[in-house]
Amino acid sequence: MRSLATLLAAAAAVLMGTAPALAAPSPPAEKIELTKMTGRWYEVARMPNKTQKDCQGGTSDWVRSGEGYSVVQACHKGALTAPATEWKAKAKVIDPKTNARIKMSFFGGMLSQEYWVLAHKSDWLILGTPNGNYMWLMSQRPTLSAQAKAQAVARVKQLGYDVSRLEYPAPARN
Repeated sequence: MRSLATLLAAAAAVLMGTAPALAAPSPPAEKIELTKMTGRWYEVARMPNKTQKDCQGGTSDWVRSGEGYSVVQACHKGALTAPATEWKAKAKVIDPKTNARIKMSFFGGMLSQEYWVLAHKSDWLILGTPNGNYMWLMSQRPTLSAQAKAQAVARVKQLGYDVSRLEYPAPARN
């Protein structure tokens, strides 16, 4: 019989997919104002992962809930006209010094993953996992201006990610 840890590890592999290991980013040092995390975030770019294969129009809705957040992530598999696929999570800040380290729990807490806010500007942020395998460029608008996108992608590259591997899904509709 498999242990709970083995089952959770298998679930994590299915949820997150597998990705080649990258150099782990440095822990976030920039202080994040928590009020700027709330609301809808639109996916602009991401490192490939199995869970989001063929996902278009990705969004992440953050709502303050108790001492953390309720998060609903959604995308449309294959095309923007497809029904939305949703993942619900609870998120909690685990580093109050910066507010940039967040633990998200899925499936009623059976699966959790730490995420880092690696960079945050007025209209975009870079979210990644501590091991460097996963990264998302998110915006508070469905699309970024060419200048903001270039600045964000340059920052992604500075963080050590191979920007030639970035996927740019179709933007969500408002």
